[in-house]
Amino acid sequence: MSLKLNRRTLLRGAFGATAIGVALPALEVFLSEHGNAYADGSGFPVRFGWWFFGNGVHMDNWMPAGNGPTWELSPQLAPLAPVKEDITVVSGLKVYCENSVPHGSGPAGVLTGAPLGKAGENFASSALGAATIDQVVANAIGNDTRFRSLEIGVEDSHHSLSYVADGTSNTPETSPKALFERLFGMGFVAPGDEPIIDPKWALRRSVLDAVSEDATQLKKRLGYADKLRIDRHFDNIRALEKQIAKLEDDPPNLAACAKANAPLDAYPPDNDVPQMSAKHRAMADMMAMSLACDQTRVFSVMFSTPVNNVRYPGTSAGHHKLTHDELGEQPEVHGIVVQIIEELSYFLQAMKNVEEGDGTLLDHSAVLAFSDCSFGKSHAIDNYPLLVAGAADGALKKGVHYKSPAAENASKLGFTLLRAMGLPVTEFGAAEGLVTEGLSDIET
Repeated sequence: MSLKLNRRTLLRGAFGATAIGVALPALEVFLSEHGNAYADGSGFPVRFGWWFFGNGVHMDNWMPAGNGPTWELSPQLAPLAPVKEDITVVSGLKVYCENSVPHGSGPAGVLTGAPLGKAGENFASSALGAATIDQVVANAIGNDTRFRSLEIGVEDSHHSLSYVADGTSNTPETSPKALFERLFGMGFVAPGDEPIIDPKWALRRSVLDAVSEDATQLKKRLGYADKLRIDRHFDNIRALEKQIAKLEDDPPNLAACAKANAPLDAYPPDNDVPQMSAKHRAMADMMAMSLACDQTRVFSVMFSTPVNNVRYPGTSAGHHKLTHDELGEQPEVHGIVVQIIEELSYFLQAMKNVEEGDGTLLDHSAVLAFSDCSFGKSHAIDNYPLLVAGAADGALKKGVHYKSPAAENASKLGFTLLRAMGLPVTEFGAAEGLVTEGLSDIET
C-alpha cells in the first residue's frame, strides 16, 4: 500500500504557529529584594554569543602591546577603549585543522574545533561539519527562553556561520524592521503589565495538539530518515506551543527590561555605500534589550560575511578587493577594520549599559569576537585575531591580554567558553582541532 502524506495538514499547524510567533520577555522569576539575584537565590542568567566580521585584520596594527593585566590597546583595537576593562584579547592561537578553504576553514576551526564538513571551491559553497559553539550552548540553556537562540546579520546576505548540525545552518535576520516586529511587535508585554490574551491562541494551541497526535500515528508508517524529519518539524511545533503558553503567563518584573526603540523601515545605501553602522546600531540596541528581557540567552551577529566586498565610507573599493589589491601597509584596509571595531565597541557598550543588580548585562555574558583569518591578504589562520568580552558571571577574567607562548590550539578557547557557560565538557573539536583542556590563564 502506498503512503500518502497530506502535507497541507502539517503546514497548517506550522502556519498557525507562525501567525502567533510574537515577542514577549520570557521572564521566569522575580528579583530578590537586593536586585542582584532571582528570588530562588540563583544569579542572573548567563548569556553567550559571538560577533563576527569578515576578511581578517592587519596583525601589525591589531596586536596589543604588553601582556597579562598590563597591556595597551593597539591602533585597530583603540575603539574598544570604553570597554577595555571588560575584554580579554587572546593572541597567538592557531587553527590546526587544514586551511582548505580561504575564509572558511578558520571560522570552522574556531566555532566547531573541527575541519569544514563540506569544502567547496569557496566559503559560499562550503559548510561547517558540526554544531557551532553557540548552538552547543543553546542545546543546554536555550529551552528556558522565548527564543532558543537569535541570529542576526548586518550585511544583506543569507550566509550563516551558526550551525545546529552538520550542514544545517541558521539563516540570520538582516532586516532591523523584521527583527523589531519579531521581538517587540504584537503581543509584547512590558514588565509589570497585564498580558493581552488573544482567544485565538487557545484554539491554535488545540490545533497544534491535534497535529502532534496525528504525527505520532504517521511516524509508525515512515522510514528512519522521514521520522527524523518529522521529529525536527515537531520540535519546532513544541517550541511554538511553549511560546503560546508564555504569552498567557503574567511575567514577573526584570528591572532592566523595556521595549526597544523602533528602527527605520529601511536603510538604503548612500552612493553605493551600505549603511552598515546605522543598521548595526539599531539591531545592537534591540539585541541588548532582548537579552535584558530574557527573550534569549544565546545569539550570534554576522556583521559581515567571509569574502565580503562591502564598500565602507572613505574607501576606493570593496573590502575583500582591497585586502588583496591595496599596496604597502594597506591604510584603507586598516581604516575599514577600525570602523568595524567601532561597531563591536558599540555592541558591547549597549550590553554594558544595561544594569543588572550590582553589575551589568555584559558582566553576566561571554561574547566571542573574531574574524575569518588573521592577515586577509594571505588567508593565514595562525596568530588568530580573537577576543572575549564579559565575565560569564565571574567564570572568565577581564581586562587582560593573553598571548599564547607556543601557538596553542584555537580550540582551547572554545573549550574554555563552554566550561564558562557551565557545560561539563571533557573535550572540544575533532581531528587536529581536538582538545581536552582550555586556556586556564583566562579562567577564574
